Amino acid sequence: MSQSFTDRNAPEELRYLEQLILYRLNTWFPSDEDHQEPVLDTGKWSAALANFIQEHQLSSDEAVLLLIGLVPHVQSDLFDRVISYKIQDSGDFQRIGGVRGKDFRGFIPTGETAVFLLGDDDFERRLEIQRLFWPDHLFEKNKILWLTDQPSGEPVMSGKITLSSEYLDTFIYGKPIPPRFSMNFPAKLIHTDLGWGDLVINDELKEQIHELKSWLKYNDQLVGEWGMGSRLRRGYRALLYGPSGTGKTFTAGLLGKEVGKDVYKIDLSMVVSKYIGETEKNLELLFARAEDKGWILFFDEADALFGKRTNVRDAHDKYANQEVSYLLQRIEDYNGMVILATNMKNNIDDAFIRRFNAVLKFSLPEADERAKIWRLAFPGDVRFCDEKEETVDIPELVKSYPISGGYIVNVVHYASIKALERYNEQKAVKNIYLADVLYGIKKELLKEGKPFN
Repeated sequence: MSQSFTDRNAPEELRYLEQLILYRLNTWFPSDEDHQEPVLDTGKWSAALANFIQEHQLSSDEAVLLLIGLVPHVQSDLFDRVISYKIQDSGDFQRIGGVRGKDFRGFIPTGETAVFLLGDDDFERRLEIQRLFWPDHLFEKNKILWLTDQPSGEPVMSGKITLSSEYLDTFIYGKPIPPRFSMNFPAKLIHTDLGWGDLVINDELKEQIHELKSWLKYNDQLVGEWGMGSRLRRGYRALLYGPSGTGKTFTAGLLGKEVGKDVYKIDLSMVVSKYIGETEKNLELLFARAEDKGWILFFDEADALFGKRTNVRDAHDKYANQEVSYLLQRIEDYNGMVILATNMKNNIDDAFIRRFNAVLKFSLPEADERAKIWRLAFPGDVRFCDEKEETVDIPELVKSYPISGGYIVNVVHYASIKALERYNEQKAVKNIYLADVLYGIKKELLKEGKPFN
């Protein structure tokens, strides 16, 4: 009986790969053990992996390639244990490929690993396996599995086989885990417990937002049942502009909540790179992860990347303009909703603005709207009073100060903390004092360089 290298209770697919590695290596390093080519039966593999293979009608080669990319994440030493057992003191065996990671010391399979295990020394088969990594293949096209870039001049198949974290989670845990904020996914999920009644805006803006809601609700039906897909542009692009705190991010969160779609706020500081060409790579990873998920992508302070293009003075200017051009195309290719937000519409390139489906202006609220925001923002059981402890209508008294809803929330936060401080120290009632609110307003205005009168 041949030795086993898989962990105890390991799934059938790991045992299959172990036997495949032994079978191929035995051709080059014969032994007394009889290693037969293992029989592939993906129906016995773990449910999530088997279902994916069946759903996408993958070939045997494609199924094994997925497995090769998966194994280092579920039994990191499998390749090393089998290879060292067969090769022993024979030195390095170049044909099986593989590299060592920067932090991970184990064997990481490369394209050459897949070519060897599936094609061995059959030249035509080796070329056939290489085609599984072509850009038009399902794996690369849908960013399921791909080869990392290799240094210039090195063999194409020397790149590491990379399985996307989304599918990795699916194959291991049975479902995708929400992406973690990282350099590879520089975006955070936006969530709100509030509703549309908490967004105080004018009627014209409400109607414009309704158009966005309608697209999110009915576009799939329009493309599918009505067959309009070939006649319409993919996706939907909206520009939200106006002063800070007027509800742009809040609106994005409410849109996602209404239609049950995730909204991801992109951290452009992590996307934009000082290194030429890196920005496109960062953005491609982001869009590839979001494709076909129905996610709403929200780019705040978008003028950092989507601003007016510069005159070309040097190589960096040239590539900065190329980044904008790339973004224009990538956003138009995205089949979901992309929302860009900026404080200053004039900072966005005019050529880009023409490509938006909708441009929404978020203005500072009028006095009566501010009074409503003040009332909604404070807890319902507090009492408004002045320094003489007499009841006053604070929202009515302070509505004339021209600050946005976001800044009003900051003031409410400050005044409520002061009220709680008194409540806990003096066992007083929950009084919100006018003086605290006015001081909070003063702080917010000074931050903006505006006078407090």
